Amino acid sequence: MSQFKKMIIFTSFIASFLLITSTSSLGTQYDVGSGNDDWWTKYPDGHSGAGIEVNHPAWVLDALGSKPVLIYVHKVCDYCVPQTESVKNITNEFSGDITFYELNADGGDVRSEEALQAYDPNGGVTYVPLTAIITLSPNPEGAVEPVWHSTEEITGDDWIKNYVEDALDQYSENSGDWAN
Repeated sequence: MSQFKKMIIFTSFIASFLLITSTSSLGTQYDVGSGNDDWWTKYPDGHSGAGIEVNHPAWVLDALGSKPVLIYVHKVCDYCVPQTESVKNITNEFSGDITFYELNADGGDVRSEEALQAYDPNGGVTYVPLTAIITLSPNPEGAVEPVWHSTEEITGDDWIKNYVEDALDQYSENSGDWAN
């Protein structure tokens, strides 16, 4: 076999190896931790209760038994309109894959207050719109538990879609190991 053919075979082998190893690690995008972009198991850095366990509402845990959860708490106001449109775009795209709760922050639904208290990313005064995504992932000790990420910002479609896609990946990888 010529030196040229050996080089081609070797190069093909390396390229195949790199392709296989890179696609096998495509799974989840965000880590579990306490940073700004992480999935959180406890209140994150920057939260007034940083490091404290979260009291997930029972209705969220019940829904999490079958799929990831997206909660959107808002008012009917001009400020919330762009996030409302983005959330609707994503829920239309992923309907059937996630459980979606759209809750009005007017006080008429007790779940809106529970969601605001549980998933406020900063602590202190809660603001709307609140967008929270909850899924399942191993905690730092390896036990699968609910994890979440949330924001009170206007994020746009891409932010929501990235977290929903990651939530679906996390859920697929970990839901079988959750001892609810």
